[in-house]
Amino acid sequence: MNHLGDAHLRTWALRLMALLAADTRDQLAWLGERELETADVVEEAELLCRVSEGLVERGVIEPGDLRQLRLIGRRFGEIDAACRVGLWADALTSDPAWDDIRPLAREFLARTLGDWRQPLPRPVRRYTDDR
Repeated sequence: MNHLGDAHLRTWALRLMALLAADTRDQLAWLGERELETADVVEEAELLCRVSEGLVERGVIEPGDLRQLRLIGRRFGEIDAACRVGLWADALTSDPAWDDIRPLAREFLARTLGDWRQPLPRPVRRYTDDR
């Protein structure tokens, strides 16, 4: 890892994994009143998994972490298109895929950082035209 872009990618990957690894109640609390679409979460995670080989090549993540990201990517790929529709808060409580993804993300974080329990990322504020 040798430039700011790589540091940003590592931070992005770790924050996303922290969110995916969190207990359901913590994920729901993080969401609060936000209406985050399930498809957006899935697409973000799939993107990370797709670029993971390049991240390993550049030293952003360790080669041993690639296997775990491939497992996570495979599980996301199995999520039915119908289950990608709607709010993530609803999917977290109704789709068992999230219960399968959680331990995979935890293993990734435990391997990478020594403990899967990480602070959740600060939620991004919704853009409004109000000034």
